[in-house]
Amino acid sequence: MTKLALYIVTLPLSIWALESLRIESLFKKGRVVQIKIVYLLFSFAISYLVTNFLYDFTYLTQTL
Repeated sequence: MTKLALYIVTLPLSIWALESLRIESLFKKGRVVQIKIVYLLFSFAISYLVTNFLYDFTYLTQTL
């Protein structure tokens, strides 16, 4: 349940942070769907990594 809460928090934060990058310049013109898919995949990946880091970090600090 804790991981789910972390995912709910980190996913919007990663989407918000990725919007500050100009990834569109890496794609050909008119590839809107592909750009949105890349944004979603990057945001899921970042959210997964951050959630696992925070979860493991809190577990590690509780055992010390």
